[in-house]
Amino acid sequence: MKLCRMMLVLLTAAIWPLRGSAQTLANSAGSSTAVATTTTAKLELVYIRPTGTIKLRNYLFDAFGPYPFSVSAIDAGINQEENSPPEWKQGAEGYSRRFASDFGTSAISTTTRYALAQVFREDTLYYRCACKGVFPRFGHAVISTFTGRHGDDGHRAFSFPALVAPYAGTMTAVYGWYPRRYDAMDGFRMGNYSLLGYVAENLALEFLYSGPHSMLSRMHLNNRHGALDPGSTP
Repeated sequence: MKLCRMMLVLLTAAIWPLRGSAQTLANSAGSSTAVATTTTAKLELVYIRPTGTIKLRNYLFDAFGPYPFSVSAIDAGINQEENSPPEWKQGAEGYSRRFASDFGTSAISTTTRYALAQVFREDTLYYRCACKGVFPRFGHAVISTFTGRHGDDGHRAFSFPALVAPYAGTMTAVYGWYPRRYDAMDGFRMGNYSLLGYVAENLALEFLYSGPHSMLSRMHLNNRHGALDPGSTP
């Protein structure tokens, strides 16, 4: 259920072009100047490590932008319908608590991922695959959920921040503001859903990308650059 609604929001994001601020961000990203006007942008095979400014803008968008806001609003509405958790009751107050909980959990997970990536000098931005075919691209998107780019050459390695971040948010929620009957097993279960959400996000970035000015492309300003085929040298 959670994965399906995440994909619904991501599909909406893929076809909803941003104006104004998105145009400003695109112009100031500085990583690539010429992008095809068709729905599929030409991918570049040269790895370009993102600047601190790009990483900061991506963090702010991933943590506090329209996407986490929309997903949190949808999650809160479904949880309200299911009366979960029942201790928060119904009405505007119940919905507000559920929305704040979902949004806070997401923000903590995202902050953890970016903060740990900075500590480990890791690039956690998503890079679309330059390979062809549904299955290679699908595999690339899934593997990218658990890996990050390291060094100036952007070689891929296991990502500790990517693995820890989803559980950091849900465990904080369980022990921070959820009813006392919730425990670590509940936090782990919810963290699994969050991890699946990252997989869904990467799949959307890989297959539903609709140009440099779409909201989906804003999730990672460097995703107009392609990753090399699996097994090749960056």
